[in-house]
Amino acid sequence: MAIVFFVLLHPLNLSMIYNDLISKNKTLAVIGLGYVGLPIALEFAKKIKVIGFDINEERIQKMQNKIDPSNELENNAFDNTDIIFTSDIQKLKEASFYIVAVPTPVDEHNVPNLIPVISASKTIGQVLKKGDYVVFESTVYPGCTEEDCLPILQNLSGLKFIEDFKLGYSPERINPGDKIHTLANTIKIVSGCDAESLEQIAKVYEIVIQAGVHKAPTIKVAEAGKIIENTQRDLNISLMNELSIIFDRMGINTYDVIEAAGTKWNFHKYQPGLVGGHCISVDPFYLTYKADQLGYTSQVIAAGRRVNESMPGFIAKKVIQHVIKNNADVKEAKVLVLGVTFKEDVSDIRNSKVADLIKELQGYSLHVDAVDPHASAEEFYHEYGIQLASEIGNGYDAIVLAVSHKEYKIQHFSYFNNLGTSKCFFADLKGLFKKQVITENYWTL
Repeated sequence: MAIVFFVLLHPLNLSMIYNDLISKNKTLAVIGLGYVGLPIALEFAKKIKVIGFDINEERIQKMQNKIDPSNELENNAFDNTDIIFTSDIQKLKEASFYIVAVPTPVDEHNVPNLIPVISASKTIGQVLKKGDYVVFESTVYPGCTEEDCLPILQNLSGLKFIEDFKLGYSPERINPGDKIHTLANTIKIVSGCDAESLEQIAKVYEIVIQAGVHKAPTIKVAEAGKIIENTQRDLNISLMNELSIIFDRMGINTYDVIEAAGTKWNFHKYQPGLVGGHCISVDPFYLTYKADQLGYTSQVIAAGRRVNESMPGFIAKKVIQHVIKNNADVKEAKVLVLGVTFKEDVSDIRNSKVADLIKELQGYSLHVDAVDPHASAEEFYHEYGIQLASEIGNGYDAIVLAVSHKEYKIQHFSYFNNLGTSKCFFADLKGLFKKQVITENYWTL
């Protein structure tokens, strides 16, 4: 009887994780408190006990003072939450359900940099106990969770997979700057290593996801589902970018073409532009990397990436052509770049293609003033070696409206016109003012 009792008790303990979290008998931990991790941690902390872990002590101190280092959340987002912020690994021993939300960037050769997710696995492996759950949210190629992270958890903990601890994957769907599609009202993909873990992980996420969850049949399916979300967007934008290059040679405004084509019910209104950030411009490289390992060289995905990566150079070429035409001494020419973040109304500068654009312009010996009402000048210089201007000057030979921040949208075109010379070239990458302007010096993608 004793042996039978032990066999029944062990899986029962694993299946009780949801109830233990809800009753606050156990604690959930979020590893990595950036744009993804902090909102998740705070949302859970409204309902259950949470430990927020990050290796950056400066960020921890800010969050302890109800400050979001990413400038996405207001101070009141920290109110009425049961959460402890820490950089102490030993504190993580108190948790039983671990969510990994660390970044997964690429290196200078566009090869996946798994150092953050591997480091997080090592951290959890040191504190993992029988009955614990580990769920990864970081975007990775299919197979990474089970092939790269799981062995680390097993080796460091000395525990047996499935028998002693469970594994899952639930890709993040945080969209910085988006106040409409929030964590709570966006359907969440969940997956587990077996039927029991899938049900428990789903129930845990349903604590905070009002829109409900989608149960993927396997961890690999969940990983693949996430990575093709952004790969699809990347390819659609690359098509628009290539069309903008073609239409530019024809003297056709791409935005006018999109508006016309958009009158058909099944046309998708993607727009051309600089594709940066930590998702759309990065995730496809994870998929093509894994494909290469399996002996397949991507054709379509790789081509789309090349087109989008080429856009800073294409835009810089348009600017220099105008400057050369209207200014005999290129080295005396001044260019103003408005906006340097990877998208509008956020402070996130990660993988900003505007930085690439600035370097392209500087490569032509142009003097470039770059400004942004949201970005940190210190962070931008540290990341790209580019000093942002403290203020906007005048007499510019070209102005590039690179990011459509709200501060620029509310202006009339005359505001920008007054900043330049009489022949100033205005590159309005998002076409914000195309209905206000009729001049040969105005250009959009």
